Amino acid sequence: MPEIGIGLIGTGFMGKCHAMAFQNAASVFNTALRPRLTVVADIDEATVSNFAGQFGFGRWTTDWTDLINDPHVDIVAITTPNFLHKEMALAAIAAGKHVYCEKPLALTSEDALEMTQAAERAGVKTMVGYNYLKNPATALAREIIASGEIGDVVHFRGIHNEDYMGDPTVPHSWRCTRDRGGAGALGDIGSHIISIALYLAGDIRAVNAQMQTVIEARPDPASPGTSLSVENDDQTHAMVTFESGAMGTVECSRIAQGRKMHLAYEVTGTKGSIVFDQEQMNELHLFTAADQHRLGGFRRILIGPDHPHYGAFCPAPGHSLGFNDQKVIEVKCLLDGIDGDETALYPGFRAGYEIEKIIDAMIRSDAEQAWVQV
Repeated sequence: MPEIGIGLIGTGFMGKCHAMAFQNAASVFNTALRPRLTVVADIDEATVSNFAGQFGFGRWTTDWTDLINDPHVDIVAITTPNFLHKEMALAAIAAGKHVYCEKPLALTSEDALEMTQAAERAGVKTMVGYNYLKNPATALAREIIASGEIGDVVHFRGIHNEDYMGDPTVPHSWRCTRDRGGAGALGDIGSHIISIALYLAGDIRAVNAQMQTVIEARPDPASPGTSLSVENDDQTHAMVTFESGAMGTVECSRIAQGRKMHLAYEVTGTKGSIVFDQEQMNELHLFTAADQHRLGGFRRILIGPDHPHYGAFCPAPGHSLGFNDQKVIEVKCLLDGIDGDETALYPGFRAGYEIEKIIDAMIRSDAEQAWVQV
């Protein structure tokens, strides 16, 4: 099995998630390419050296440009804060590396387009880390919609609510600034539900959005007793119109008390509906018109080996996959795409750019208090 060298930038929550996925993808799926953990980079020497030992990287560095220029690195995985994505991705592309970048792809659609065009000119493969798209339940939802089982989609309702910044004593960070975090809840988690909307209901034509900063200042971690202004949104709500003519809503919040991973959607068609919530990520609820008189409500489908990618992990239905398994599936798709299956490379940078266009349109809509074309 040919090996492919991995350079990972960042050792936080998503860095660890990427490292585990690269370790497991080839053995779970028997992929044609086997990831080799070549170099890991982070700014703190103690942290990155421990991380390298924990996961078995060949070496570590505190200089991410050193990683990118390593001739043994074929894929650069970027798991750094949002404002660093563009510089790192462009450098990796210039060095001829494939790029696997965590979402959001960039702070603006202009930056995302620059990154996309650079990758396309260079002919390198790309993937953006919208890993909730890789949940077998959502893959099944897409199959059901494509088959026509629920008819034509007429409405999409999407939510991504969490409470990780619900406490006003949570300190100020780069996530609260425009120049480093970009859009707040909208860019951080709203981008996830937008990716789901595009995946299941198609392209979005126009948006009408309202954004709000509820907690307007947070403690300055560098100066006890003082605070810094929050520059971006805590919550966003938008009406959307799809190219198909379907209508819908998308909302997100980082201050929704009690919500830990409430990424949920309801897709309504002319012959039925689908309901899903990531907090019960191994279940899909389906209603079709044919069920009206027999069941009178939704069927609960337990995800199992008959559904996309589940069977590679477990032969038994109802035993459940987890968050990190989605990342393993995502890495499997990345490896398949590099090996020649272009259809596996979704979402790549071009799809990430389309998401950023929608986010920018929502920001303009809120500023103008009007419908905005995407």
